[in-house]
Amino acid sequence: MGDIEFEFDLIVIGSGPAGQRAAVQASKLGKRVLMCEKSRILGGACCSTATIPSKTFREAVRSLTRRSLMLSLHSIGARPIRPTMQALVSRVNSVVDQESSVVHDQFDRNEIEVVQGCASFEGPNKISVDGTEGLRHFTGRFVLIATGSRSIMPAGIKLDAECVFSSDNILQAPRLPRTLLVIGAGVIGIEYASMFANAGVQVTIMDKVDRPLAIVDREIVDELVHQMRKSQVTFRMGEEVAGAERDSTVEGQARVTVSTKSGKKMTTEMVLVSAGRAGNVESLNLESVGLEADDRGRLVVDDRFRTKVPWIFAAGDVVGAPGLAATSYEQGRIAACEMFGEAHPGMAAHWPYGIYAIPELSCVGQNEDQLTKDCVPYEIGVARYSESARGQIRGDGSGVLKLIFHRETKKLLGTHCIGSQATELVHIGQAVQSLGGGLDFFLSNVFNYPTFAECYKVAALNCLNRLRAVEQVAK
Repeated sequence: MGDIEFEFDLIVIGSGPAGQRAAVQASKLGKRVLMCEKSRILGGACCSTATIPSKTFREAVRSLTRRSLMLSLHSIGARPIRPTMQALVSRVNSVVDQESSVVHDQFDRNEIEVVQGCASFEGPNKISVDGTEGLRHFTGRFVLIATGSRSIMPAGIKLDAECVFSSDNILQAPRLPRTLLVIGAGVIGIEYASMFANAGVQVTIMDKVDRPLAIVDREIVDELVHQMRKSQVTFRMGEEVAGAERDSTVEGQARVTVSTKSGKKMTTEMVLVSAGRAGNVESLNLESVGLEADDRGRLVVDDRFRTKVPWIFAAGDVVGAPGLAATSYEQGRIAACEMFGEAHPGMAAHWPYGIYAIPELSCVGQNEDQLTKDCVPYEIGVARYSESARGQIRGDGSGVLKLIFHRETKKLLGTHCIGSQATELVHIGQAVQSLGGGLDFFLSNVFNYPTFAECYKVAALNCLNRLRAVEQVAK
């Protein structure tokens, strides 16, 4: 294959995090790169419908509903005005455009050619793109599939522009509802549920599983559920949806009646479906190159993101878990390095999960359930924001940092956090764990005062006290 002349060294299908990073990495290695993107907006779903829009929406909710603002309005005798959907999403489009411009500029600087249109395989090393300039044909030494994913709609539920939405289009809702049913208690469902609840919406979460966020430490999830219930969120776990029908009130206002397999019914103003995602592979013509996706549109790859076809790689949501923007970026870079023989250690053993609910959660490493199942001896250390000066200053007394240490080696095994800046705070634990550090590091180091980072010291001391208590009994 090295003796054949191709138009491009790498053709990337999809400009989301995985495709973006792979394209830039290949360009940095002096390769000719073509980016195929079917949307007019560069950056993939991360930029247009998922990460960037949802986090921008979250910040709008927090700023318009923060406690200090509500207290100020009450103090002058003014009644807080319920925010509108238009007000909450007003910044979304501008932030999306800015982020897309950053991606576009990055491609321009690295001389990455961009073609807009729907790409598909034509045969070995051949791609066609059906776009604004008609049907065009390209050849590439390597191809990276980074087409991302979309929300799955369960059987019996159909999208409705007025009252039934998926996580891909919920921010296009015409109004802020009074009641909202969220189907799915995974990361995206929990995030949006907490956002709408904080905006004054009466939210119900329904899922067939027994508890939300199975990947997160139980104690941290329990605290999140407690705080969300304080925001009037109702959890209906162990309930599977059987169908949904659009109805209307006597005034003609749209409503949705949702039925469950257990025989229950509930009526709500709007429904948000967040019941999993499927890879976008339908238009790729995979069979022409000998590839096949599973029933969720996911492609099988090895630890260097190679498919079974030597010249085709895949990365990002289309290869399945963990499905994070951060890991997708790294997957794309590793794939590009592998293609062109650039040394790279591969994916790190530890990466953090960031869940941008209100309050936010983050974790890295193992949790108690995993360690107990594996019979690993451990001890925990806990620090509460209410015990820190920074927590008092911030007005966040409900946050928690939980560290898990190996009982014998004292190495850090897991970091779990809920509260203000949790998604930032977790990186300290990530660094210490990745470098093989543990309890001694936190006990012997000084942290700025007043900061949330001090919680690491407090949690370490809490763990030390627990260990000493056991040792004293043993003696």
